[in-house]
Amino acid sequence: MNFTTETKVREIAAANSGARKVLEEARIDYCCGGERRLGDACVNADVSAEQILKRLAESGKQARPEELNWSSAELCQLTHHIRTKHHKFVRDAIPRLRALLSKVKSKHAQNHPELGEIEERFLELAQEMYSHMQKEEQILFPYIEALERAARKEGALEPPFFQTVRNPVHMMMKEHDSAGEALRAMRSLSGGYQAPAEACESYRELYRSLEEFELDMHTHVHLENNILFPRAVALEDAVI
Repeated sequence: MNFTTETKVREIAAANSGARKVLEEARIDYCCGGERRLGDACVNADVSAEQILKRLAESGKQARPEELNWSSAELCQLTHHIRTKHHKFVRDAIPRLRALLSKVKSKHAQNHPELGEIEERFLELAQEMYSHMQKEEQILFPYIEALERAARKEGALEPPFFQTVRNPVHMMMKEHDSAGEALRAMRSLSGGYQAPAEACESYRELYRSLEEFELDMHTHVHLENNILFPRAVALEDAVI
C-alpha cells in the first residue's frame, strides 16, 4: 500500500506490524488518534512526514505477512484474539507490575518521588481496565458475535438493551481515551522509561515492563478502535 500525508493513521496501522512499529517509534498515536491524517499526526508528534513516509516504504518491503488480516477476518476470530491475547496479557501483567512498583517505590521513592505518581496512575488504569474488559467480554463482544451469526442467517438477533452497538462502542472508545491519557502520563513521569544511572535491576525491569504494557495496549486499542468497532457498526447497519 502506498501511503501519503493524506492517509489516515489507522489505515497505516492496519497495513502490517512493520508500519505500526514505525508509528510507535515516532510516538505517533495510531490507536486513539487513528482518524488523523498522517501529515497532521507528524506535526503533532514533531517529526518529519517525509522521513516517516520513507521509513514506511522501507518497512513495507520487509514486512512479513500477518497471522490474519483482521480487516477481513471473521469478527468472532478478532474478539477471540483480543480476549486470549490482549485481555490475558493485561490480566497477567497487572499483578506483576503492581508488585514491582511497590518494591521499587519502597527503595527509591525518596530520591525519585515520581515513582509514587506512576504507581497511582497505573493502579487507576488497572482498575479501569478490569472493568473495561469485563464489559467487553460480557456485553459488547457477545453482541458483535451474535450480529455476525445473524448476518450468516445462523440465528435471530435479540434486540440489545443498549439499542445500538454505537452506544457501547462510544463508551469503550471514551475509556480508551482515558487509558491513553494514563499511558502518556506514565511515560512523561518516567522520562520515556529511561531508568536513572543508579537504578537497580528491579527498577530497570519495572520500566521495561511498563513500556511493554504500553506497547501491548497500543496494539489492543488499535484492533478495537480502528478495526473491530467500525466493522461492527457497519455490520449492524447491514443486518438491521
